[in-house]
Amino acid sequence: MKTIIEKANILIESLPYIRKFSGKTFVIKYGGAAMVDDELKNAFAQDIVLLNFIGIKPVIVHGGGPKINSIMEKMGKKPTFVQGQRVTDEETVDIVEMVLGGLINKQIVSLINKHGGLAIGLSGKDGNLIEARRKVIRKISPETGVPEIIDLGLVGEITRINPRILTSMEESGFIPVIAPIGTGQKSRTLNINADYVAGAVASSLKAEKLILLTDVEGIKDKKNRLISTLNIKKIKPLISNGTISGGMLPKVQACHNAVEGDVKKTHIIDGRVPHALLLEIFTEEGIGTEIVR
Repeated sequence: MKTIIEKANILIESLPYIRKFSGKTFVIKYGGAAMVDDELKNAFAQDIVLLNFIGIKPVIVHGGGPKINSIMEKMGKKPTFVQGQRVTDEETVDIVEMVLGGLINKQIVSLINKHGGLAIGLSGKDGNLIEARRKVIRKISPETGVPEIIDLGLVGEITRINPRILTSMEESGFIPVIAPIGTGQKSRTLNINADYVAGAVASSLKAEKLILLTDVEGIKDKKNRLISTLNIKKIKPLISNGTISGGMLPKVQACHNAVEGDVKKTHIIDGRVPHALLLEIFTEEGIGTEIVR
């Protein structure tokens, strides 16, 4: 009986959040261990279907870095990253599009549909969803102190999101699953960091929340303590002192851009925790780091 009562209490605790968020759009970046471990994959799909059934409109943007790395290495290519972003030559962009837009995207769609959802896979090319230009990164040379341009190859920087196809799908009850591939000049395929895509999509839809699944608890300070809430004004100092670096940089920058783009709240949470989405959305404590204005 005690167990049954505990289940009832959990439902009662979630009721205010269900009422508050029904009809709202949540953009969720799906990546890391949650895409690899079978138990976590099924838990994620179940969470998405549940959100959809109670009236929340989930939009998923997925990564797939480990799978891309694996296939590149099998082909004798070594993955290279600069500031958390993959250096992408002509051969690599073909691999990225094949893995993200084909294999991984359809696996996620199939898993959600298996659990009772109605998911449809997209890439940024569909409906001109993601328009982009080649990204330029400038870095101060340690030898000269002068900014130098780093060529990332066919890596995209988003210039425009056309959300019409997403709103049409949401209105029809479908769950969009987006591969982060954009269209550049002369219809050139560009590889875009999934965190940036998720942030830009969230802004274009004026989403209630942007949630990024990662393989860490959230953002931690220099003493390895979790930062539960972070104001966007404090982001720059944390980058300057090295607290935020590497693969966390695109995530934090995506959250910053989303908050500036009128997304209500952004969250970086640990996707290694089963049902992490439900714990973040429907409990008072939440998990991970929330980034707010």
